[in-house]
Amino acid sequence: MKTYVSLLRGINVSGQKKILMTELVALYKNLEFNNVRTYIQSGNVVFNAPSKIPIENIINKIEEKIYDKFNFNVTVIIRSIEELKNIINNNPYLVEKNFNEEKIYVTFLSKLPAKLLVESLKIIDHSPDRFIISGNEIYLSLANGYGTTRLSNNFFENKLRLPATTRNWKTVNKLYQLALEQNQLNII
Repeated sequence: MKTYVSLLRGINVSGQKKILMTELVALYKNLEFNNVRTYIQSGNVVFNAPSKIPIENIINKIEEKIYDKFNFNVTVIIRSIEELKNIINNNPYLVEKNFNEEKIYVTFLSKLPAKLLVESLKIIDHSPDRFIISGNEIYLSLANGYGTTRLSNNFFENKLRLPATTRNWKTVNKLYQLALEQNQLNII
């Protein structure tokens, strides 16, 4: 068994695509995933799945089951515990003198973006907001928080032509901690 974190894009936002976390846990258990836990109401799920199942298959199973049960599409993005650890350790804003975790966010991309599209974003300046693309993630430093930035999921989805979902730095760290706890349960 391997520990994963799934991030559902756009559920329970402004009354749209409403899914109770108890229903989400039941759905994952119905897919025969183990030790299923959610964190806050925005579609963060920590769970164990057999390591032999490819991530793409896990994503497809979850998306299909959500559609079957709720009759709407939801993008699911998954990261392993190891990937989350790397995301946290490689945050380029951590080394800044005035690091403020309340201004830091991570946008998770469904796939590695095309280099040409990444290059085209380098000329965009939305100061004082900043971003750094690293692999499948975009690190954001947002002066006034996520609610007012132009560097939203929609912005990056349109520019990179990939589904994306964003979490604040506190949530990313909490999900990693939950995944570590989950992983310990899996070992015992």
